[in-house]
Amino acid sequence: MGSDKATGTPEVVLLTGASTGLGLALGKLLRQHPYRLILTARRSSLARFAEVGITESENLWVRPLDVSLEEEREAVVEEACARWGGVDILINNAGVAYRSVVEHFTEDGRADQMNINFRAPMELIRLVLPRMREKRNGRILNISSVGGMMAMPTMALYSASKFALEGATEALWYEVRPWNIKVSLVQPGFIKSESFQNTVYTEKSREAAADPNNPYYEHYRHMATFIARLMHASFSTPEKVARVILKTMRKSKPPLRVPATFDASLFAALRRVLPRNMYHAILFCGLPGVKCWGAKMVEPHRETPEATEEESKIPAS
Repeated sequence: MGSDKATGTPEVVLLTGASTGLGLALGKLLRQHPYRLILTARRSSLARFAEVGITESENLWVRPLDVSLEEEREAVVEEACARWGGVDILINNAGVAYRSVVEHFTEDGRADQMNINFRAPMELIRLVLPRMREKRNGRILNISSVGGMMAMPTMALYSASKFALEGATEALWYEVRPWNIKVSLVQPGFIKSESFQNTVYTEKSREAAADPNNPYYEHYRHMATFIARLMHASFSTPEKVARVILKTMRKSKPPLRVPATFDASLFAALRRVLPRNMYHAILFCGLPGVKCWGAKMVEPHRETPEATEEESKIPAS
């Protein structure tokens, strides 16, 4: 695997979000195999490639791509078509994670989350599909998340974007099978990294997370600590997940959904075997600090009103 069967030339892989974390680990791994690579990242992140020893060559391009910008999406695909005959393997890895309870959604945050995690991958898919159909061959791998199979409190926007990605990808799996185009969702769970530090807050969620008197303060406080602890404790590294993605790429009949970490496999199994009401009850009881969620906030001190005439007549004990 790695070469076009008709021409014998290396297959063209377009990878988004390749300058850090899982994307960078995958880019490094793919360099060890006979592919023509297009590694992309936002312009402000391109310097990271040189910092880790990744430089352009005959079979490796580094290109700017903010996946939320139409002109940059079109430019990178048009160049791939003009110079390399199109994209054979598209890996939609770029993503963002917002932390916000539903009550703290903002229109800007909602649009940004959905544009990057859902709309952008769908637009890139739309751009590469014509050449894949012409060749009657191609692979599309969308990097989803455990958040695409189950939702966590304070991560509603993120899960909404991944649920949308999973639904559209499942429909795509049916639509393009007649052209031998293989479609997969890779679902990592908690990965040992510092990526949780890049979580974005809406204006309202940032204020609530910093205010102990906010009704949702305990939600944010406990969930942020919980997620950080799980990521630090995880045995799954970006390199391990990258190997799962490569293995999926090279399978002749890859599955639609691929759990990429132990916890992703565990949650998928629990969803299959447990009654849904029991499943949700167990997860709710396991939430960190959940007993203090929604606790009544301490009322601000108020001056005691003056005693009534009758009350003033009661002698002090």
